[in-house]
Amino acid sequence: MKIGDKLQGKITGLQPYGAFVELEGGLTGLIHISEIKTGYIDNIYHTLSVGQSVLVQVLDFDEFSRKASLSMRTLEEEKHRLPKRHRFSSDRRKYGFAPLARSLPIWTEQALKFLKKEKKSS
Repeated sequence: MKIGDKLQGKITGLQPYGAFVELEGGLTGLIHISEIKTGYIDNIYHTLSVGQSVLVQVLDFDEFSRKASLSMRTLEEEKHRLPKRHRFSSDRRKYGFAPLARSLPIWTEQALKFLKKEKKSS
């Protein structure tokens, strides 16, 4: 199991702070209440139930204790992302390091003039 894996599990217990999930291979994990769904959850018992099958994503895995931090919210949000449109243009050339490279000689000249002026006045 590694971070980012999507696994099927079964809820084995509910507490006001989250849900315990049994995963494949006898591993267990916790879905914190903030990771169940986007938005506020007033009562976890109205959202999930013991024995419910859920799809979760691994947020963190402790190899020593063999316990995982899980999320259902990341999978929900993944579905709502808008596809990024690919634009075929060269309009990005005016951004990035090119403007900095053009401005560097001017900034250097200004800095040297300032330092010379400061040296004369001291």
